[in-house]
Parts: sequence; C-alpha cells; structure tokens
Amino acid sequence: MCGIAGILLQAPNPMAPVHLKKMTDTIAHRGPDDEGQWSNTTNTVHLGHRRLSIIDLSKNATQPMSFANRYQIVYNGEIYNYTEVRAFLQNMGYHFSTRSDTEVILAAYDFWKEKCLQQFDGMFAFAIWDEKEERLFAARDRFGEKPFYYYEDGGHFIFASEMKALWSIGIEKSIDNKMLLNYITLGHVQNCIDKEQTFFEDIYSLPPAHYLIFEPASKQLSKITRYWSINKETKIDISAADAIEKFTALFTGSVTGRLRSDVPVGSSLSGGLDSSAIVFMIDQLQNSDETKAAKLQTFSAVFPAFENDESKYIQSLVSNFNIANHQTTASAADLVNNFEKLCYHQEEPFPSSGIFAQYKVFELAKQQGIKVLLDGQGADEVLAGYPKYIHWYLQEVLSRNKLGATQVERNAFRKNNQPFRWDVKNIFAAFLPSHAAMQLEKNEYHKTIRHPDISPDFLKLSAGRDWEGIHKPIVTKLNDILHFNTTEMGLEELLRFADRNSMAHGREVRLPFLNHQLVEFVFSLPSQLKMHEGWTKFLLRKAMDKKLPDDIVWRKLKVGFEPPQKSWMEEPVLAEYIMEAKKKLANAGILTRRSLDKKIEPLPAHADKNYDWRFLCAARVI
Repeated sequence: MCGIAGILLQAPNPMAPVHLKKMTDTIAHRGPDDEGQWSNTTNTVHLGHRRLSIIDLSKNATQPMSFANRYQIVYNGEIYNYTEVRAFLQNMGYHFSTRSDTEVILAAYDFWKEKCLQQFDGMFAFAIWDEKEERLFAARDRFGEKPFYYYEDGGHFIFASEMKALWSIGIEKSIDNKMLLNYITLGHVQNCIDKEQTFFEDIYSLPPAHYLIFEPASKQLSKITRYWSINKETKIDISAADAIEKFTALFTGSVTGRLRSDVPVGSSLSGGLDSSAIVFMIDQLQNSDETKAAKLQTFSAVFPAFENDESKYIQSLVSNFNIANHQTTASAADLVNNFEKLCYHQEEPFPSSGIFAQYKVFELAKQQGIKVLLDGQGADEVLAGYPKYIHWYLQEVLSRNKLGATQVERNAFRKNNQPFRWDVKNIFAAFLPSHAAMQLEKNEYHKTIRHPDISPDFLKLSAGRDWEGIHKPIVTKLNDILHFNTTEMGLEELLRFADRNSMAHGREVRLPFLNHQLVEFVFSLPSQLKMHEGWTKFLLRKAMDKKLPDDIVWRKLKVGFEPPQKSWMEEPVLAEYIMEAKKKLANAGILTRRSLDKKIEPLPAHADKNYDWRFLCAARVI
C-alpha cells in the first residue's frame, strides 16, 4: 500500500514539481519507505508516489515505474494473483525486470488495455500515463478498498490518494452543505446515488469498479466507465454440502493469495466469527508444510468490564491455535487526546467511536512491527451477518406465499434471541416492496427537514436539493438489500475507515471475504444458505463448524467492532468536548442556539440517533 498523486496540465508550469512534492509529503504516512517523482518531457504530466514496501523490497520496484518506453504508473494496493497473471504474460512474450505486482499491471495494461482489470484479484487505485497516446488511465478496485480522489478544472486534472494532498496545494476545502445535513440528521457518510460526491465541493471520488480516462489534448472532462458489477439475479442449483465445499475452497484460495508478502503478515482478531475464520485458515495454511510455523501475530481492541467486551472469545482462539495476541484498550480521555489526529486522517465524518478502536489496533500493529494485517470486513454485507437483515429475509419468504415457512423461521430467530422487528408494516412491505421503499424515503426526508436542532438558515442552504442523497432500494429478496449494502451504501464507507486508519500508521489491511469470485458465488446462492434455522451468516457457520470453538461458530450475540461509547460520553472530559463542538456548529449557523441547552445524550456506538457524536465529527470538518 502506498500514496499516489498526479498533476496533469494544459501548459507547462515550473511550479508543478514543487506542488507535487508537497502533495506526496502530505501523504507520506501512507508510504514511509520511499518516494519518487516523474515528469514528461513537455512538463505537463507529473506523477508522484510514496512507497510502503510489501512485495519486492528492492529499489527496482520503486515508483513511478516505467514500462516499454511508453507507460508510467503510480499505484496503491496489491494484486494478489500477480504471479499467475505474470506467468500468462510471460507466455505471451513479455519480459519482467522486477518481482513486483506493479510491473505486472503495466504489462497487463499493454496487453489487454482496459480489460486488464478483469484479470486482477486485488485492491488497487492506480494511474497509468500513456506517453504515446497522451492519455491517463486510472482505475479503482471492485469494492473500493483503495481511494482515488480528483479535481479537474479548465483542462487540468489533479488526483491523490487522500484529499489532504489536494488541499495542500491550494484546492479549496469547501464543505458540501447537503452532505453535512444528511450526515447530521441521517448518519449518512456517502451519497449512494452519486458515488463520486464527497463532503467537499469540487473534489470527487472515483467510484469502486470504475475506471477513468483523461486526455488533456481534448480539453474535455474525464470519462468514467463501470467495468464490473454483481449479478444479484443469478441463481445456481447446488446442494448445501457442495455450496459449503466450494465456499471453503474459494475462501482458502483468497486467504492464500492475501498471505503473499515479503514482510511479516498478521491478522486483526475481534473475537467474532469473521476474523476467527481468517485466523483458523491462516493457521491451517501455515502449518500444512509440516514445519513448525512461527506464531501468527494477532491484534485486538479489548474493553474490560464493558458488556460487549470480546476478550473471552479472543482467548478461546489463543487457546486453540498457534497464535500470539496483542491487545490495546482506550478511554474517553484517549479519544479526546487523539480526536484531532483521527479526524485529520479520516478527512470526512464517521459514525461512531468504533473507528477510534480500529485506529488503535493498527497503531498496535505498528508498535509490534507487523506491516500487513488480514481483516474480516465485508463478510457481514456479503454473507448476511447483521441482524437488520432478518426481517428482509422473512419478507422474502412471506412474499413467496410460504406462510408456514415464515412462521418457522420467525420462531427460530426468536429462539436464538436474535433482535429483529416484525409487525404489520413488514407484511405490507413483503407484498408491496416499491411502496415500502417510497415510505422509507419519505421518513428520511422528514428526518432531514424536521430535525429540531438544525438551524432554518442552514436548511435553506440546501434548498432545491432536499431529496439529494435520499434513496432506499426496492427489496423483493434478501439479495437486493445485500447488493445495496455491498455495492451502493454501507461497505465502501467501512473500507474508507479501514484504509485511513491503517495508512495513518503505515500498515496494509487485506480482506479475504472480498475476493470477487467468492462474492459472486455467494450472491448466486439461495437465501436459505445465508439465513436459516434462526442463524445469520449460515453458510460461514456451517463451513467453520467443528473447526472453530462452538462458542464462536454458534454464538448468538452479534457485536460490531464496538467500544464502550455510551460510558465514554457520560464522562465529563468527552461531554465537555462535545459541547464545545455544538457551540462551534451553532456559531456557524448549523445548529440552533436552543440546541445548546440540551444535555448530551450518551448512546452506544451503533445507536440510530447518535446525534451528539455526529455533532462532534461535523465540527471538525467545517
């Protein structure tokens, strides 16, 4: 993982290399091991890079990297199947001078052009300048694990891994009022209708699974194209046993690829099923060669005395597998002392203090000298792990006129003490899903315009944009809501948090559940393999049964990555900090003066109406 930046101009500017250096210096935390710059002969194209050395640690793999006397690349990420792609290209006559995946991308682009993206299993954001065609080709991975931000104006195109690099050279940091309103009132940190939109005007994000082409000579804006999507309608006929076998094979292959590294690899370990499954698989792979493998280094955030602390589950893994576990904890004072730094790295608002707990885990990995960590993100969205999916699943069963099956499944979930809502509204939604979606959208619209703490003057700033960013999908089956959360709203924001937190400490995070072949396979399976007999994430549970301890595999309580936010907010040090944030928002005309008379309402990290937390974050971005 690294940091990339670029400046493309209509006419030469002698200050461009200076500006580029300032950009890469600003994101030096992403690549503390090396740096490089390249400019073309006309001084109109300038590419910069900060390197975090993971594969081929030699100077030969330094970027920007040239290829075939034609291409230059700056690249952030990893291509896990690069050895297989390289072998194919070698058979096609290509020669390689490095062991890096960077050179493989260049050769693949030369051979396949835009279709090279279909060949990659990986996380990436890269930009390739073709000096012959005078064209920039930039792309982002399928799920959005790696960021790519850009600004264009008057034929100029400037891009970077983080927005702070753009701000460092004078691009205006102007807040988008509608995005801020939706965040405060609804908790949205993205606009699912316009994935390019950020919290800042004129700064855009290249959407996941898209590539971009910019040709300076045309004096036209960049052109963006989608190159991959999930077909949520595909269904295969497969037995449960065969599905578990194939899923296990795909998961094993995904973990295997994500262990490719020339530096030590560890893993996050929350105590939940997802991270535990990864740790199990690594343990099996590392011990399969019958040699005594070193202990896998794992990293956890624990909160003793907190009701949702997962220490006992972590200890269960430590007792059963060849792993060493390192733990970190935090307090309200720690959060306050680190909040400015946390917001600096995150750049945009975030929904809860869970982001700080994750930040501390990557900090711990840095202290222990582990550069690469595998993590379980994506499993809940793909495999239906959240309790909020239960009612969508039940509505699908009911809509197929399976009244008896619906009752059986409802009773099973209740027996397992799973939290879900079910009343006449859900019955209505099962048979009139489009009407249900419209009603949910109306509910969100009313939340934005009727929030008691929002200043009327601030509401007026979004006049004409009232419905912007408000969208609910039409859900006729479980796959519909899983697709929405995986590709439109939900997963990408979690990936953004993880990218900023890991790169803040110069660490790389890899996500085995986001192998695209694995995801496509899971989406092709019937809902009953994802939710069944009162269990969420049924397929993964069955795949891990008798491999992991039962108290992890068949655990009924679903806990997100959660610190004791409610008790933290009850402490004066954080309550006072939040009040100062509210005063700042009131002085800026965003909140009413009356809102300052309200007491802070301490809430858990995943509470729906976490307004005071949002005030705290919002005050740091204006």
